[in-house]
Amino acid sequence: MLSTVKITNYGPEKKFNILRVGERDHNNSSVELQILFYAVMLHSTRSKSSGAEKSLSHEEQQQAKIDEVRRGLGPLADKLPNLCSDGWILRYLSARNWDADKASKMLKETLKWRLEYKPESIRWEDVAREAETGKLYRANYLDKYGRTVLVMRPGFQNTSSTKGQIRYLVYCIENAILNLAADQEQMIWLIDFQGWTMASITLKVTRETAHVLQDYYPERLALGILYNPPRIFESFWKVVKPFLDQKTYKKVKFVYSDDTDSQKIMTDLFDINNLESAFGGYNQVEFDFNKYAEQMKEDDKKMSALVNSTGSVLSQDSSLASILQQPEPSTSEALPPQGSPDSSSSSDPGSPKSAHNKNSKENKEKLNLNYDSGSAKLDVQPEPIK
Repeated sequence: MLSTVKITNYGPEKKFNILRVGERDHNNSSVELQILFYAVMLHSTRSKSSGAEKSLSHEEQQQAKIDEVRRGLGPLADKLPNLCSDGWILRYLSARNWDADKASKMLKETLKWRLEYKPESIRWEDVAREAETGKLYRANYLDKYGRTVLVMRPGFQNTSSTKGQIRYLVYCIENAILNLAADQEQMIWLIDFQGWTMASITLKVTRETAHVLQDYYPERLALGILYNPPRIFESFWKVVKPFLDQKTYKKVKFVYSDDTDSQKIMTDLFDINNLESAFGGYNQVEFDFNKYAEQMKEDDKKMSALVNSTGSVLSQDSSLASILQQPEPSTSEALPPQGSPDSSSSSDPGSPKSAHNKNSKENKEKLNLNYDSGSAKLDVQPEPIK
């Protein structure tokens, strides 16, 4: 006895005979193979279709979150498009686990800080004194993924001013971002403990460093490598850990020159021929203050040209201060009424919203974020370190 099944996924409707379990059809021995073939094809097509819909759904949810944060920022998003781009908003959403209200508040706090601190206006001559010993500088090489590398040597501390040290840190972070490749959003920190003692750095500077990195530059750090920390550092680390959020803490790796397993972190991350010898590489070039000064002066010119052309300088608009002082509405309160002109996408190619949407694909490729059921994972590049 035979049953009939309809398969309609392949153009014109087709009918095939299938055997019920336990029965035989001696007149059509190929029917089972036919049905098996089409069942497999149908399942494969449905799976691919389902995957595409799921991917599209994630992208739509991601863009919805970005738009939600942008609404929460109000006029700031239009006045500061470069600082409220999809790429920027994605990093803040990731830092706040895709909570749009929290991400909007965090980004607004960053904008307030930038208005007051003016990090893009710091120049080499303002911080050159801090750089003399090579305690912090941008390396002349990248990691294998093209990410900028900042080298830190807290044992080479040469000043006592917390304000001056943090100002130089901000200058170096801004410079590292300036030199990121077009497809990168993050940097590597290499921390060399040569000459380090408990007196090398204060708890206040450490706390401020964590605050600046986590609150004003979220998701800029890809990995922080502590190279050959002395045993005495363990007690200091126990005090420092509470300053770090969970995401930042997981990015910190301890590496020892006499430990083969931890050394693999360096070989996975760097071309050993480029890596400085202090970190186990073959590069014998040492920090040269004069050469570095010339390099930074050239970068200062690039920074000036960049901020003047992209609207990154908050101080250029006197109305921003008053906007930033206004109470921040929740993103749900910022939603436009149903049926209002703002409730749908603008078709004007010159509108700010159209400009944001135009670059959304590029920014998402730079920051590969996967949004799923309220959780987020930030994978700027395949991470070789587990």
